[in-house]
Amino acid sequence: MKTVNSQNFAGKKVIIRVDFNAPLNHNRQVTDDTRIKESIPTINKILNDGASVILMSHLGRPKGGYEEDYSLSPIVPVLAKMLDRNIIFSRELFGEKTKAEASKLKAGDVLLLENLRFHPEEEKADESFAKELASLADFYVNDAFATAHREHASTATIAKFFPNKKFFGLLLENEVNNLEKVLNNAHSPYTAIIGGAKISSKIAIIKNLINNVDNLIIGGGMAFTFIKALGGNVGGSFVEEDSLEIAKEIVKEVMLKGVNFYIPTDAIIADKFSNEAQVQTSLAENIEKGWLGLDIGRNSCRRFAEIINKSQTILWNGPMGVFEMPNFKQGTKAIAISVASATISGSFSLLGGGDTVAAINQYNLGDQISYVSTGGGAMLEYLEGKQLPGIKALLS
Repeated sequence: MKTVNSQNFAGKKVIIRVDFNAPLNHNRQVTDDTRIKESIPTINKILNDGASVILMSHLGRPKGGYEEDYSLSPIVPVLAKMLDRNIIFSRELFGEKTKAEASKLKAGDVLLLENLRFHPEEEKADESFAKELASLADFYVNDAFATAHREHASTATIAKFFPNKKFFGLLLENEVNNLEKVLNNAHSPYTAIIGGAKISSKIAIIKNLINNVDNLIIGGGMAFTFIKALGGNVGGSFVEEDSLEIAKEIVKEVMLKGVNFYIPTDAIIADKFSNEAQVQTSLAENIEKGWLGLDIGRNSCRRFAEIINKSQTILWNGPMGVFEMPNFKQGTKAIAISVASATISGSFSLLGGGDTVAAINQYNLGDQISYVSTGGGAMLEYLEGKQLPGIKALLS
């Protein structure tokens, strides 16, 4: 990997693909500045070299053309405060005004371009569009891991126009290095904890991981698909009927590879999908008709914690239950505490995925995890063994 630390950018213009897709409230104010904050080390490194910076990002999913609700303008004051300097904001991408602004940038200047997705050419990976963006700068840096799995103009196509002048940003470098630790350089015992609702969205990652892990823990809604596939009664719990055969195949493959396979033995069940529902504990494989499993039970929490605490490497993706509802958050909270505890004791832990990150933040344990990945879909695809277009473009 050629990273920004391997180059002095003094006197040059550098265009950086960042991820400023931050959540906004109804007043269009940034409610979580994490993604902006994560880009600051790369931006500062380049500015401190004596370069100027052009930043490009998307925000949300506009339907085509300019939409005020998706403008990057609310990012400007947050970014200005973090960088402690004025930000030049261009409401176009590469019109005459933008080209004029870019041409007169001086060392230390920061130009932020408007939302890339106001132009359909971005998602179509249009070459002419990418060439126009490339014409604004001398070097290209990608620091947006969360979009690295998208073959878009700003994440992949643009790199063609910087054959020897394209670099990994510090965040992107960090993501790749840490994902490699759990994918190819894990210390044993290695435990993967996979949760969430649907097995169908996790088939590829599970199949790839079982080549490396010692223990596979399954939780969340997908556990009931496995339980039913193994002959259990799951009542009205969520089950992907068309994934039952796949679940059986995965269990067979796990056993053949000698991986220890764990699914919940007990569950917190409810008579309806609501925090106000009647709640009780049941064997996970014997849930009465009319009841549905919404969290893992205490015995499962205890057993999973024992396995986690004996692990040297831990990967976690997906909650253990409907943690957004207070009555069904205990399983996810117990796993979060166990992963944090193992990390404090010296294990390497990596977690990612929107719900998992939200859960760990809800319990204020993010600082106790070795690495929290910034990319949900990108992280999953990397762990599936796929080569991400945004990374491939920097290496080719």
